[in-house]
Amino acid sequence: MTLIADLHIHSKYSRATSKDCIPEQLDLWARRKGIELLGTGDFTHALWREELREKLLPAEEGLYALRPEYRVHDIPAPDEPAPRFVVTGEISSIYKKNGRVRKIHNLLLLPSLEAAEALSARLEQMGMNLHSDGRPILGLDSRDLLEITLECCEQAVFIPAHIWTPHFSLFGAYSGFDTLEECFEDLSCHIHALETGLSSDPPMNWRVSMLDQYALVSNSDAHSPANLGREANLLNIDLSYPALRRALTVPKDPGLVGTLEFFPEEGKYHCDGHRACGVCLQPAQTNAMDGLCPACGKKVTVGVLHRTEELADRPEGGTPDFFRPFESLVPLPEVVASSTGLSAGSVKVRQCCDELVRALGSEFSILRDIPLEAIAKEAGPCVAEGIRRLRTGTLSVFPGYDGEYGKVQILTHDEIERFSGQLSLLDETAGRPASSAAEQTAAFTGSTSEKNAPAPSSPNQSAASSPAEQLNAAQQEAVRATEPAVAVIAGPGTGKTKTLVARIAYLVESLGVPPAQITAVTFTNKAAREMRARLETRFGRPAGGQSADNRHLPFHLSQTADAEKAALFRSERR
Repeated sequence: MTLIADLHIHSKYSRATSKDCIPEQLDLWARRKGIELLGTGDFTHALWREELREKLLPAEEGLYALRPEYRVHDIPAPDEPAPRFVVTGEISSIYKKNGRVRKIHNLLLLPSLEAAEALSARLEQMGMNLHSDGRPILGLDSRDLLEITLECCEQAVFIPAHIWTPHFSLFGAYSGFDTLEECFEDLSCHIHALETGLSSDPPMNWRVSMLDQYALVSNSDAHSPANLGREANLLNIDLSYPALRRALTVPKDPGLVGTLEFFPEEGKYHCDGHRACGVCLQPAQTNAMDGLCPACGKKVTVGVLHRTEELADRPEGGTPDFFRPFESLVPLPEVVASSTGLSAGSVKVRQCCDELVRALGSEFSILRDIPLEAIAKEAGPCVAEGIRRLRTGTLSVFPGYDGEYGKVQILTHDEIERFSGQLSLLDETAGRPASSAAEQTAAFTGSTSEKNAPAPSSPNQSAASSPAEQLNAAQQEAVRATEPAVAVIAGPGTGKTKTLVARIAYLVESLGVPPAQITAVTFTNKAAREMRARLETRFGRPAGGQSADNRHLPFHLSQTADAEKAALFRSERR
């Protein structure tokens, strides 16, 4: 069984992190997300190690689980077996090498809290300050940190973190190296995996052939529990530290199945740019401008895309002989927000996500596996369509740059209206907004600003039984639509009620739909009474609940607070 692992996170003891980064909340959110294996983060911090010893208990070899008395149930989360924790931590090394200041972040995995204690003690003996930050900043060469780590624990896994980030990474544009060997020298053979970071994805890394020999992993680097799993790894292993280590260190090991990725454009350093001026640039544009902001003339921040292109020796789309698959995802709140026109942090979006998790399961299962019909039932057609587009990759991302996250757009405003039942169903306007409300009304009534001529006669007008009920082409299209859900927008006096009555008559008389399966909804009680009167005229007045032809015509009358002068109808064929 494939499990999801997020190995790079932070505790409440790191700078700029949530106070909720504590074991019980991390466990809760891992269950909510569908993460089975989670890094502890920040093992070098003594208070965090103490808290981990208090709240975790040993599970499988080298792994830990939250003690049952600490399990939290205050937000929806699947009540599944507790996720496992593996001891991890990120260390920042700032030092001078080969004539330049280097700022490299590295991720360390250890087989036990005892190993974490031993390595931390060794670093403190060397005068390193491990108390001020959960992610300590050491004046220690990355090569020397690797050597000390292996001396203290041969089973440690040492992974250069988010390798392309401009200011703090192995290959970063401003403080990194051009090769891994330049950084780790004679110990380079002990590096087996590289963390690619939020602003790049596997295809970008595949262009750099010197990375072919390494396992490419992805993690969230989360500073709050809600951000767990924004990137993660897919593993097919037995739950144990030795199996995890083997998957990350043995070339082509089948234990590492693939990764779950951000869309790289959503990362905050994907493109070049200057945030102060709102300038986002592609690498070619940056080169043409000599690296200067076209607005203010200051230097732009060179992003991940630019840096990977500098080191790439394969064309775009090139791949190594062996590579692992990946999936690109967007966190569920962002999907819901972009599919409904709301803010990802809004109460409505949070409530929607809570209801989905409560009804259907973990966020990853909703994003990846749950049938769209079930999602639509719980959250409506817009969210279901948003997840469908996510799964097929049919969305737009406005790229991030210079510390500014990219923006995802899944449904446009007009598409949200259409999937909510608020757009014209005319062929010429489907999928795009009509030029104006007046044009929509004109199309529906068959009139224009120059003339108001009746629509050509047609045999199809038999859907209406009298000249007063004759319909133009657009109205007939609404009456005979074959989709299970259709919608009409039109102004006042354009024949919406007439069309709705004709639609019901068409379903009953031409398609044989039982009237009991039809529900008609209007915006006011007055309109409901008018619709009932027209239907009684059409079918005969019910006596004792029956129409003249013994067909029951139940109408569920509802009054909406929406002041739009429009009618919405929905019918279902079963």
